[in-house]
Amino acid sequence: MECNKTSFRLLKARCRTSEVAVDSILGLAKQCPSPKLGSAIRMKSGISCKTSPSNKRAKRIEWMLVTIATVGALFFCGCAMMKKTDQTTKESFCLVIHGGAGVISRTELTGRKEADYRAVLEESLQTGFRILATNGTSLDAVAAAVRVMEDSPLFNAGKGAVLNQEGVVELDAAVMEGSTLKAGAVAAAREIRNPIDAARAVMERTPHVLLVGPGADAFAKETGLPTERPEYFITEPRRKQLREIMDKKGARSEASHGNSNIGTVGAAALDQSGNLAAGTSTGGLAGKRMGRVGDSPIIGAGTFADNATCAVSGTGHGEFFIRYGVARDISDLMKYRKLTLQQASDEVVMKTLVKAGGEGGVIAVDHSGNIAMPFNSEGMYRGYIRQDGKPHVSIYR
Repeated sequence: MECNKTSFRLLKARCRTSEVAVDSILGLAKQCPSPKLGSAIRMKSGISCKTSPSNKRAKRIEWMLVTIATVGALFFCGCAMMKKTDQTTKESFCLVIHGGAGVISRTELTGRKEADYRAVLEESLQTGFRILATNGTSLDAVAAAVRVMEDSPLFNAGKGAVLNQEGVVELDAAVMEGSTLKAGAVAAAREIRNPIDAARAVMERTPHVLLVGPGADAFAKETGLPTERPEYFITEPRRKQLREIMDKKGARSEASHGNSNIGTVGAAALDQSGNLAAGTSTGGLAGKRMGRVGDSPIIGAGTFADNATCAVSGTGHGEFFIRYGVARDISDLMKYRKLTLQQASDEVVMKTLVKAGGEGGVIAVDHSGNIAMPFNSEGMYRGYIRQDGKPHVSIYR
């Protein structure tokens, strides 16, 4: 509408007093991630200088509407900007791994041997990183990182795994993805080159979660996964280890829970889409009874992932991890008690397990990219890598 001289002078004075505020509002409108909200702010901010109310009541209503419209637009714009910030945070990615926890003696781990362990751990991290950095999935990164350690004779998984009382390997592994809560596992397998891949195949190609023994080996062959003769997995250090266990405790001795079992491997990752995944692979306990299965392939014990909370892979005395549902317990503490990842992990590993007499540790990552790597043993082979591509590897406290 047209402004008469009196109304125009009045409105011009009012506009001057609010000039700074209007300029600030218009500046925010330009930054607003929502074009519609930005336009609304600009439109509402200009009302007071484009209208000419004919009476005091109309003027009061006008300024009330301007105020409500501006505050409302700013509120919704702020929410949209916060949402945009949250989405940016979720685009971060990371990978955390472990190579087993236990009594890792500084005197027995020579400089050369330590360097060998660190080299494989770094290779595992870099392998997973390349997948995550190119927008690959957390499940792909976890499987690739674990596969590197399964192929190394240094760890108690895949080639170089410990031997049971019969002198053969029996391999366990599991994977789980946090977006769907789907999981797959194999246990007591004797011929699967990379059990982590067989576990994933169970998840993706069958309606089941866990296949064991000869059934797991047969499934791997049916799906075309690489298999090996039992001799492929056996190394001389493991033969020597088994002889020492049997000589010391007798043929009827139960499995050893000491440093002979260090080497279970695992990984947990967060990808650029905000999805979590975890995977674990192991040969179990040295000198174990034939058919013994530990926590690694048990979902909720040694392996767990849920996008709402975290992804966890454990290593240690498996019977305790099974009894106390270690991996799932960490997730539940975050979900129901609202603990942080570090608080929940410490609660389970450093309190619950210690009180029960269970030795071990976990590696974990949450939906925000926070990581935790607590362990109650002397050492744990572990490492992590973030977006900067720099691997961090540690063994002792």
